[in-house]
Amino acid sequence: MTSDSNVATNRVLASVPPRQRKRLDAGLEPVTLRFGQVLHDPGKSIGHVYFPLDCLISLLTTVDRHRSLEVGMVGREGMAGMPFILGVGVSGVRALVQGGGDAMRMAAAPFRLEFERNRPLRDALYRYAYALMAQISQTAACNRFHDAEARLARWLLMTRDRVGSDRFLMTQQFLAHMLGLRREGVTEAAGALRRRKLIDYSRGSIEIIDAKGLMAASCICYRRVQDAYRLAQG
Repeated sequence: MTSDSNVATNRVLASVPPRQRKRLDAGLEPVTLRFGQVLHDPGKSIGHVYFPLDCLISLLTTVDRHRSLEVGMVGREGMAGMPFILGVGVSGVRALVQGGGDAMRMAAAPFRLEFERNRPLRDALYRYAYALMAQISQTAACNRFHDAEARLARWLLMTRDRVGSDRFLMTQQFLAHMLGLRREGVTEAAGALRRRKLIDYSRGSIEIIDAKGLMAASCICYRRVQDAYRLAQG
């Protein structure tokens, strides 16, 4: 059982009217997710779906045993485990917690049943699926065509939107892994943003100081992803 305050934090859950939410609430449980925790692996069955409250989940495409690239991220706007809404119970990506925090989760079997009979939940997740697809395709283009500084600015702004904070725990090594860059490339890009007084960082922590300036430094991909989410929300 969950509380109204928890539900209101996640936008998908908050969009479900109270009458339809009672049954949904009965199947949800609060969990605390740890940084680095793997929720889903490619080719493996999805045991639970997750609705982040203040945590951040990266969706990674794996190339081999040692290399992977972030293709999307899930925060309080959505749900991890989206293959279920298409009737597929197996994950196509690795879902990795990159920002620890709280979430609501539901076991796969009751979620599938609730999705089929709860139209407001179904409609909210269909709209979110559109926005997530737009985010994934835009991220792929961004990683291919834009320079490291603009990509880092875009990533930091997207993270801020999803966790609701200007400060997050994050190492440059992990950022390099997420963005598909060499660590030196992340160091150079972060240093450039810091010199412009847009961000600050210390060991294991990054803080956005000037969000408006960071938007100007970001590529157009950030605004296109924002537009997709606005369209999905109606």
